[in-house]
Amino acid sequence: MTSRPIILWFRNDLRLKDHAALTAAVATGAPVIPVYVLDDVTPGRWTMGGASRWWLHHSLAALSEDLEARGSYLMLAGGDALKVITDLARQTGASHVYCSRAYEPFASALERGLKDELEQQDCALKRYAGALLAEPEAVLTKGGGPYKVYTPFWRALSAQLKPHAPKPAPKAIASPRRLKGMRLEDFALLPAKPDWAGGLREAWTPGEAGASERLTRFLGAAMAAYAEDRNRPDLPGTSRLSPHLHFGEISPNACVWHARTAAARRPGTDAGCETFLKELAWRDFSHHLLAYVPSLPEKPFRPGWDVFPWKKDASLLAAWRRGRTGYPIVDAGMRELWQTGVMHNRVRMIVASFLVKDLLIPWQEGEAWFWDTLVDADLANNSASWQWVAGCGADAAPYFRIFNPVSQGEKFDPDGAYVRRFVPELAQLPNAHLHAPFEAPKEVLAAARITLGRDYPLPVVDHKRARVQALAAYERVKAGTGASA
Repeated sequence: MTSRPIILWFRNDLRLKDHAALTAAVATGAPVIPVYVLDDVTPGRWTMGGASRWWLHHSLAALSEDLEARGSYLMLAGGDALKVITDLARQTGASHVYCSRAYEPFASALERGLKDELEQQDCALKRYAGALLAEPEAVLTKGGGPYKVYTPFWRALSAQLKPHAPKPAPKAIASPRRLKGMRLEDFALLPAKPDWAGGLREAWTPGEAGASERLTRFLGAAMAAYAEDRNRPDLPGTSRLSPHLHFGEISPNACVWHARTAAARRPGTDAGCETFLKELAWRDFSHHLLAYVPSLPEKPFRPGWDVFPWKKDASLLAAWRRGRTGYPIVDAGMRELWQTGVMHNRVRMIVASFLVKDLLIPWQEGEAWFWDTLVDADLANNSASWQWVAGCGADAAPYFRIFNPVSQGEKFDPDGAYVRRFVPELAQLPNAHLHAPFEAPKEVLAAARITLGRDYPLPVVDHKRARVQALAAYERVKAGTGASA
């Protein structure tokens, strides 16, 4: 065993299985110092939101237990990661810092700066892949740039997609004497006054074991019908793996490997498996875009969008955030988000379309709200998806695609189970009027004990008129005028 230790810097890779940096560090035979740094400095405005911090607390607790079971421990530190890691390397005489690669602009800049700082004290930084199915520089167009359209990206990625059996967690991890660090409670990641996380605790089990259980459940129950059921928020038809993937509690490689293995054993699951892989590939697509377009979270990907006549309306924005728009499928989605920290993907598109196209409120406002309230808040996915809905992103939805919140509710929540769960004040309405209570006859509303404007809001906008305004605004972008709507 060498005398100089290796620092294993955990980031959004909070697992022990299929963890390339950890496997490599243990293989050297050197003592390994696992460390996590809560860095609220480097990300700037993209410091983790409240829901993500709740998840992080529980994920770190789970990781710490897993390390302790292998004779190691997790050192916790807070502050500027560049300073913390370089100081720790100097203090311990570490020969290397091993970490998984990250792709946010601030994370890439941090890696470059850390490499330079460590080299000055005879310590090397080694980065390992594992957060994506393929590295951004591995899937490029013939011109050497990133793909801007998803379908050819998927073809290029799938052609080189060769998953391997996930590497097991090390049975033991040799670590030097325990270094003094912070306690997890010192991070103050959990909400206290008020404690709004009751719904999150009920819905989720953060950590590597929770991720593995979630994948197993999906492969055994939902994958077969995933291609159809993933659009139904009233059905348990999705994988619900996104927060586990974001925090690196499971690797994308493991998801693909196990999905393909399960599909090979179960006839009739090929279509569901293929759709699942395409969803994982969309995640890669977003990260590849961000790696090459660092302005993606702040500025429109497509040129000319600085003239769009967005509105600033605090009352409309507040109604959308609170799930009080008067459109049940929109309100159900926003309340699901607040209660559970996630929102069904189909409903995310509906509520996003409503914000940017019915209300004409800038997509950045929605992006910011999702950033604070989603447990799976991911800078690449969040920004790319909001721009996609708004029409200004890569491979964006056509500008004339404006979701009708009534017909979307009727199509994807036909029995009203989703709306009734999250908008219980409408529970007694019959299906025929559930998704448009403002069109229900007075006697129907009375029988359901609903007074619109008191028990449930009237619509904040008329969708038909809002659609006309939105189309006019988009036409102005095409014309480059940006005149007010």
